[in-house]
Amino acid sequence: MKLGTVTAAAAAFLVFGTTIPVHAQRDSQGDKQDKPGDRSKGKQDKAGTQQGKQGTAASPQRRAPQAQQGRQATQPQRAQQRQSQPQQQQPQRAQRPRQQQQQPPQQQARQQSQPQRTRQQAQAWQQQRGWLQQGGWQGHDTWQQNRAQHWSSDHRTWAQRGGYGGYYVPQNSFSLYFGSRHFFRIGSRPVIYLGYPRFEYRGYSFLLLDPWPEYWSEDWYASDDVYIDYNDGYYLYNRRYPQVSLAVTLVL
Repeated sequence: MKLGTVTAAAAAFLVFGTTIPVHAQRDSQGDKQDKPGDRSKGKQDKAGTQQGKQGTAASPQRRAPQAQQGRQATQPQRAQQRQSQPQQQQPQRAQRPRQQQQQPPQQQARQQSQPQRTRQQAQAWQQQRGWLQQGGWQGHDTWQQNRAQHWSSDHRTWAQRGGYGGYYVPQNSFSLYFGSRHFFRIGSRPVIYLGYPRFEYRGYSFLLLDPWPEYWSEDWYASDDVYIDYNDGYYLYNRRYPQVSLAVTLVL
């Protein structure tokens, strides 16, 4: 009986002893086979990450042409805007000197409304003292006597005198030397001619046909700025008293 049990145990040992290494070998081979797979997977993972990096690196390159196209599209627009802006500003700059040279509309209308008259017609009217036809200041022999007592009732406009019949300043000279922008001072006391004060300005001789106001200083001809303008006839204006207009005429 002992021999039987021994042989049975030996036989079992032989059977199980040979089978265990086989399983062990298979497991070891399986482990060996799994390791290359893991390496390949690692390589694939690395390749995938590298491709991802390349993809992220390449994405700016793909976006760059779009940005460049956007910049190229905006540059011509900016150039057109810059070109269009000077064209719009140039006419405005060119108009500024013209506006500065233009005269007031009222003064232009006065200049254009001056009629034409020959020297012979003007001399005939002067000899007849046409400024007295509808009434007016008679004139006196001295400067002090030609001062008004009540200027508001003593003076006369050209319309009240029947209109201006004297000579006219040529248009070119009038625009250069006459009007509210061209004021001057008579300087010396006017001399009496035909009973009225006479003074010179820019080569022209004028008669003061109205009395000068009683509230003006006696030497206003030297202290006050005056100018000559046209309004259906010539008037002398004092800048100190802009509401006063004294009728004057050219002497030939």
